[in-house]
Amino acid sequence: MKKWCLYLVLVWSAYACKKDERIPADQEDLLSGGATTIFSTGPDAFSFPLANLDADGIAQHLVADKLFSQQFVTAPAIQFGGLGPLFNQNSCVSCHTRNGRGSVPTVSGDNTTGLLLRLSLAGMNVHGGPLEVPGFGTQLQTKALYGGTPEGQLDYSEVREIIRFLDGNTASLTKPAYTVVNAYLPLPPGVLTSPRQAPPIFGLGLIEAINERDILAKEDIYDRDGDGISGKANMVWDILKGKAVLGRFGWKSNNPTAVQQAADAAFQDMGLTSSFFTSEQCNGQTNCNQGLQTGPDIDDGILNMLAFYFQTVAVPAARNTTQADFSAGKNLFTKIGCAKCHTPDYTTGMHAIKVLSYQKIFPYTDLLLHDMGEKLADNRSDFLADGQEWRTPPLWGIGLAQIVNPKARFLHDGRALTIEEAILWHGGEAENAMQSYTRLTKKEREQLLYFLKSI
Repeated sequence: MKKWCLYLVLVWSAYACKKDERIPADQEDLLSGGATTIFSTGPDAFSFPLANLDADGIAQHLVADKLFSQQFVTAPAIQFGGLGPLFNQNSCVSCHTRNGRGSVPTVSGDNTTGLLLRLSLAGMNVHGGPLEVPGFGTQLQTKALYGGTPEGQLDYSEVREIIRFLDGNTASLTKPAYTVVNAYLPLPPGVLTSPRQAPPIFGLGLIEAINERDILAKEDIYDRDGDGISGKANMVWDILKGKAVLGRFGWKSNNPTAVQQAADAAFQDMGLTSSFFTSEQCNGQTNCNQGLQTGPDIDDGILNMLAFYFQTVAVPAARNTTQADFSAGKNLFTKIGCAKCHTPDYTTGMHAIKVLSYQKIFPYTDLLLHDMGEKLADNRSDFLADGQEWRTPPLWGIGLAQIVNPKARFLHDGRALTIEEAILWHGGEAENAMQSYTRLTKKEREQLLYFLKSI
């Protein structure tokens, strides 16, 4: 109880000084998450519950917070058993550092980070999703329980590229390459791979609360307006509903709800079965017969609690919104075309967690798939997403990413060491915006980056 009271005091101090102040209409983007917004700029900026949660909601969030940090163990166990037999990490927080981005390996064989490797074969499964690789499934597990054998390890290498701006300044880009080594079985010919770093988890409840019609209204699959942007929604399999619905979560929007996202991560990353994924990842595998137990590893109570945590981690407020460089950068963001995909704002609809409902929010995403060009392609389809398409990631909080986790990087595989590098990797539908950025003056580039680091 004392710990909870202290936590409440910390939460209150983080935002109470701003809570009752009237926000001018031209500064409403200060409140990135509407009334749910918290005011924190330190290493724990992504670790607070929604500002408008009541006492019961905060108590539930705190219980869920402990679960998110919980290390799962080998079965049988009185609590939190069922880890593995194959897995990547043994807790959620091991990948999502302080609820932010995970780190990525920079040396071969490092399996302590939040990066994972998706696997599949050409084609699709019965629900339209990726086709699993016999003996490996759809994700490389780099760890196994005692007595078992991991599926393999990742070998890391990188190449660097120099970009020159119109004004003569330069920037260096890093492209990582991950290959599977020490595989317990030979990988079949034609296997498709995609490295993915763990994304931040704050604000997911607000993303879930955005009206589907508002997302679909931005689709322009055939670019009928001729602006070079042709976003499309990913329609993915909803396990509970037993049908294809709008995807919102993941680098390719391949999960539809917070609870299915929680179940998928628990299953793929920690080997925890549930009512969503009932069978261990042992399809055709010879290293998967230890530490098994009957029934699901986690029940619906744990699963729903994990989803509740995702849904109720707050978005921090924007910063520097009254500064001239913020306004100038914001105008440049729109002028060069970034806002065409990174849609600044929405008003959420109704949500089961009432405090998420009807909030004016500023996530800077359209949640649609876009062709990002060959340089960012993984050449691996995922439901309707093809090998060059990625979901527009929300930009809110991006300026705090490396304060929360100094080792954080950007883009789906963590190749970009800085926000500027992430911009310079944009291609495909974003090629024009990227080229426009390279033609800006040094001062204008600094203003645009100042804006991005402030939202």
